[in-house]
Amino acid sequence: MSPEPDISAVFAALADPTRRQLVMSMSSGSTVTATGLSVGLPMTRQAVAKHLAMLDHAGLVAAEKRGREMHYRLTPEPLADAADWMAAVGEQWDDRLSALKRHLSA
Repeated sequence: MSPEPDISAVFAALADPTRRQLVMSMSSGSTVTATGLSVGLPMTRQAVAKHLAMLDHAGLVAAEKRGREMHYRLTPEPLADAADWMAAVGEQWDDRLSALKRHLSA
């Protein structure tokens, strides 16, 4: 059996609306810098870099140094793990609600 992914870190990272916005901005698939992501946001490059560090900790981004700059790309696998977990929990609740409905109909 494979180890369970750390989806708690994914949910913690995505709890912040700024980090969700960064994930959406990065979903085009191209690599970006913290400077590039900070354009149009009401925060500094350093603030964006701190958010990217949290996303990196959750496994949602990968960083690669190119010259003097760090380039970031979205790594969506942890999102899929979190979605799978939510689907499993939803299925359990669907089963419970169906059982309750059958019980109340009897």
